[in-house]
Amino acid sequence: MLLRRRLLLCALLPFAGAGLATGLPAQPTEHPELHALASAPSEAELRATITALVGFGTRHTLSDTRSDTRGIGAARRWVKQRFERIGQDCGGCLEVITPSQRFTGERAPRPVEVMDVVAIKRGSSDPDRVIVITGHLDSRVTDVMDATHDAPGANDDSSGVAALIEAARLLSKQDNRATLVFAALSGEEQGLYGGKVLADYAVAHGWRVEAELNNDIVGNSRGQNGVRDNTVVRVFSEGTRSNETLKQAAYRRYHGGEVDSPSRNLARFMDRLAEAYLPDFGVRMVYRTDRYGRGGDQVPFLQAGFPAVRVTEGHEDYTRQHQDLRPGYGDTLDGIDFRYLARVTALDAITMAALSRAPAPPGGVDIKGALATDTTVSWHKVPGAAGYRVHWRDTTAPLWQHARAVGDVDHAVLEDVVIDDWFFGVSSLSADGYESPVVFPGDAGSFERSPPVAEQANTP
Repeated sequence: MLLRRRLLLCALLPFAGAGLATGLPAQPTEHPELHALASAPSEAELRATITALVGFGTRHTLSDTRSDTRGIGAARRWVKQRFERIGQDCGGCLEVITPSQRFTGERAPRPVEVMDVVAIKRGSSDPDRVIVITGHLDSRVTDVMDATHDAPGANDDSSGVAALIEAARLLSKQDNRATLVFAALSGEEQGLYGGKVLADYAVAHGWRVEAELNNDIVGNSRGQNGVRDNTVVRVFSEGTRSNETLKQAAYRRYHGGEVDSPSRNLARFMDRLAEAYLPDFGVRMVYRTDRYGRGGDQVPFLQAGFPAVRVTEGHEDYTRQHQDLRPGYGDTLDGIDFRYLARVTALDAITMAALSRAPAPPGGVDIKGALATDTTVSWHKVPGAAGYRVHWRDTTAPLWQHARAVGDVDHAVLEDVVIDDWFFGVSSLSADGYESPVVFPGDAGSFERSPPVAEQANTP
């Protein structure tokens, strides 16, 4: 927290008047509507959702799909009906779809249909740009192939599904310039299948996914070691893009970008929002794609070339994950801290609102300045941007330290800022002060979709 405040002060003081000539604010703008979202999530709504999902007994991907009271099929239908009710309350603002594929694999020896339940709220002015939040609906016990015994999955991952449903309820009646997608996925425990279903759907339908927030295990504030901490959530983000080409990797190794993927700058964006709007709650950025040796549904999005992060509670209790129900073990309702879950949900809602109201991140970001004492930063303008802000930081600094608003232009010269000594980036600004994530120069930092591995094989 202290580090963030020091860096924020460093960012603002040197250029307090830098934005005056441009007509843009020199400092990030705070928005009353985002402050309102910070306290809007309902603990009662979150509890009602998790209670309903736990009530289906097991939601194992291979469980019953025909019963109306037990199994993954009943749970999917319940979520679909919940989305439809939210859509009715906002005058039909949500389109509810159920994309699916059939899979076989090590944890699915016979073909199984994996179906996601997805609510889409189209953007008012930039509908092809998409912000996604996901959580997985399926649950499991100790034996990953056990599809019959009770697997409540209260925290893993009813908590994530509850967060995205509550975010849908809160954001359904608010303006969003980009499209918002709320997705309850299936098949995570059997092989991240639900994430692949939605990532494939996004590619097939030409979605320009700017961010995917995967909420997985977000409802518990007590660690297995007994430590209670309801003030922090972890945001995991990959350092280099999952599917960069050999040529891109060679350029990145020489010029930098190992800690500046679009996913990493999305994590920084969330950290900044938490600092501004959630004074009792903070982001701990973790420089990994996921927890050590583990995975989540953000991975198929990364493999498809989209920016994605994993949101997970700060302290996990492994006695409540993937466990048969027995004394002292099991993922049950009494392990949920609903106040904590409400804060995670607030961060999700604020992030989705801020991203959807800001212009798209600028494209084509580049820097020049070899053998010079000044650095020139350039970019491609994006629709809806009233101006841009140039950022730079020490190469060892975790957060952006300096920023300058430069107006509605496509380049800026930073005098006496030597290119060799800093990392650079650019963000876009709307007329009402919403700001995109920062974009690092080159392919390493671009928010534009990179080609997946299958497509790279056909790239000369």
